[in-house]
Amino acid sequence: MTQTPQPSQPSGPSIDHFWAVVPAGGAGTRLWPLSRSSSPKFLHDLTGTGRTLIQATHDRLAPLVQDRILVVTGRAHRDTVLEQLDVPADAVLAEPSARDSMAAIGLAAALLERRDPDAVMGSFAADHVISEPAVFHAAVASAVDAARAGWLVTIGIEPTHPATGFGYIGAGDEVDGVPGTRVVREFVEKPDADVAATYVADGYRWNAGMFIVRPTVLLDLLAESDPGFAAALRAIAADPSTLEDVWESLPRIAVDHAVAEPAAAAGRVAVVAGRFGWDDVGDFASLRSLLPAADGEPVVLGDRDRVRAIDSSGLVVPAGDRVVAVVGLEDVVVVDTGDALLVTTLARAQDVKSIVAALKEDGHVGLT
Repeated sequence: MTQTPQPSQPSGPSIDHFWAVVPAGGAGTRLWPLSRSSSPKFLHDLTGTGRTLIQATHDRLAPLVQDRILVVTGRAHRDTVLEQLDVPADAVLAEPSARDSMAAIGLAAALLERRDPDAVMGSFAADHVISEPAVFHAAVASAVDAARAGWLVTIGIEPTHPATGFGYIGAGDEVDGVPGTRVVREFVEKPDADVAATYVADGYRWNAGMFIVRPTVLLDLLAESDPGFAAALRAIAADPSTLEDVWESLPRIAVDHAVAEPAAAAGRVAVVAGRFGWDDVGDFASLRSLLPAADGEPVVLGDRDRVRAIDSSGLVVPAGDRVVAVVGLEDVVVVDTGDALLVTTLARAQDVKSIVAALKEDGHVGLT
């Protein structure tokens, strides 16, 4: 069901010339069958608050940017995003096809470079869950200060445990003139458990993919490694009617690989500590941890009256029309959407994506 837009209530002053860019893509395959390519996770209320993930993202950013926001999403989702958010039509950019995050964020940067010469932009995913918004706002404000000085800035999440599902950021010396900001030594990929424990002990932070930067700085960094890519994005911004013709020729690459990693190697990336609760809702185990605990019963996301459980624990999502009964199962995951039923365990939650791959291979594209 489409969520009704609700105006957010700003809790503090906005930051002058600060723009929020919200990439809203990905199918969330580890949350299948709840999340699918036709209805990805950012369009769902996964926290039981009555707000979808993208609405909560907008609510969180509104105090900082007011109406200075650009959402970049797939063409198939543009109308639904507009229904869920109280924003003008030109605040939602539709990608002709998925080209990964560099194209999406870079297009927004190129448009903002022309629209507001004093702009600083922050890229924040549409499907993350963040608690302690005041702490988040303070971290963003510090990052904007560093970005105005010419840095590409990221917010590194203070880890709560040695997670293997996130990349990590290694920080070095403090940035001169910007208290609490450090130079990034390296970005590292998702580690195994032993390496993750070493990273946490050594003060590394989780990489949440948040980047704050002046649009021109981002595009100039991209131009150093791929001048044609940066020129193409600027050409689209100069003449939006060329979007269809140019878009498919753009490289399919993440902003981390295209810009952040090479810029870090050159000592041009800074990191601000994010000491707020954060989760990317990457699978059903992650989702289970975000929902209020149910004493002696599975956690239910949805209509609790449709669930009957005896001597069981885990997570049940009754998104179909049937009653779901669970007896004698520990740490189980049951997701019923009417046209598909998933039964797994919290321990195997990461493996759900393999089911999606198998369904596509078998030709069941409509279910994915």
